Amino acid sequence: MFSTCNSPIIMIMNAYLTVDLQNPVAKIDSRLYGSFIEHLGRAVYGGVYEPSHETADDMGFRGDVIDMVKQLHVPIVRYPGGNFVSGYNWEDGTGDRSKRPRRMELAWQSIETNEVGIDEFQEWAKRADTEVMMAVNLGTRGSAEACNLVEYCNSETDSYYANLRRKNGFETPFGIKVWCLGNEMDGEWQIGHKTAYEYGRAACEAAKLMKWVDPTIELVACGSSSIYMATFGEWERTVLRECYDYVDYISLHSYYGNPSNDTPAFFASAVDMDRFIKQVAAICDEIKAEKHSDKTVNLSFDEWNIWFHSNAQDQKIKKWQVAPPLLEDIYNFEDAVVVGDLLITLLNNSDRVRIACLAQLVNVIAPIMTETGGRIWAQTIFYPFMYTSVYGRGTALRSFCECETYNAGSGKEHVPYIDTAAVLSDDETTVTVFAVNRSLGTSCTLALSVLGYTPVGQIALEGDDLKAVNTADEPNRVIPTEKPVTGDIALSPHSWNMIVYKKG
Repeated sequence: MFSTCNSPIIMIMNAYLTVDLQNPVAKIDSRLYGSFIEHLGRAVYGGVYEPSHETADDMGFRGDVIDMVKQLHVPIVRYPGGNFVSGYNWEDGTGDRSKRPRRMELAWQSIETNEVGIDEFQEWAKRADTEVMMAVNLGTRGSAEACNLVEYCNSETDSYYANLRRKNGFETPFGIKVWCLGNEMDGEWQIGHKTAYEYGRAACEAAKLMKWVDPTIELVACGSSSIYMATFGEWERTVLRECYDYVDYISLHSYYGNPSNDTPAFFASAVDMDRFIKQVAAICDEIKAEKHSDKTVNLSFDEWNIWFHSNAQDQKIKKWQVAPPLLEDIYNFEDAVVVGDLLITLLNNSDRVRIACLAQLVNVIAPIMTETGGRIWAQTIFYPFMYTSVYGRGTALRSFCECETYNAGSGKEHVPYIDTAAVLSDDETTVTVFAVNRSLGTSCTLALSVLGYTPVGQIALEGDDLKAVNTADEPNRVIPTEKPVTGDIALSPHSWNMIVYKKG
């Protein structure tokens, strides 16, 4: 909660929401609430791992970070990158730490100490009640190294890499089930950047070998790094023509921001996300039809967030440091509203988006911030993610909202002021409605009735200072508040809301 102005809100609009209990979108895959840890900035060193911290456990992991990650109920964490993975030798992060090499990390121009690798991270994931979504290097390496890594992580055979894992102290396989075939290979910034055909062939051959080692794994092919890439569309078509039979998902990456301080346009970010999802899903189905396949390739939106606050500061960071403070966006109230709305979009597309990863988890464009050697706090975006992750489990329902619209610029001339998603719990005792009011100055009275269910409470992230932030000194400046529900639902201007209905 944070300060409100003294002037009353005099503008009110009406909206009407229908939730169709008989018309589900899909059973929501819990991995929709995944996240991401990359060897970048202070995500690993000074983030999840800090042996000298007062809360550090026997392996050097910060206990306060683990506790806060558990609050988010993150089911899966993508690792170790990101751009980082395209120049990474996975063997560097295994075995005796005293013998691991320090390397120039070219993607982020830093020094990588390799104190943490897959040996350590899979254990961190267990302690944080999550699983690993592992990425393989298809930039400077290829199918052989990817195959070897699957053997190291998952195989029970009496063979070299499985035995190497045992030698390193891990008799039981790690059991990693989701694997990314490289990262953003369409981008010229990527180490080992490839054309769509080159990448499609490399992904196909890596996928074949990886599934020969472990047929139970699921594989994610690289899609476009953005809907605005010049190659968008044709990249997906070409890649899928080469590896459709071997992959289970294709990735989407997108970041949003408000560098021009145009908040109405920023609040329409979810319109762009929805368009991106629907276009990629249509391309997947196009290739499915072209191949006369019975298999559906679904979507992994495994990088999404707001990222723009730290861009200028990052230009001043000295290169070739260990864990420099890169990409440390400080999120404000309006960022939290947008993150909540992006989650609504993911829920409404959960029939095709089965995996999604908020990028990232700690310190680097993250909901959780730490001081090296010191305090921890939740950023503003922590709260809509936490509540949606906790209450957005079950079956997504189709909801239809009648409301006014506004013009947010080219291609977004009719943006609804109210955006909603609804979820029916697995035991069918609870319907949870998530709602965002995109209007900057108009309150909304939302007429909503869910047949057979009674409203029992509302959580609202609301206030007047769009630029308010949480800090180590003021960690509770932007937090949600509980509101009673009496009749129609009141949605404050520029707010994120969760309304809970109980059966009977």
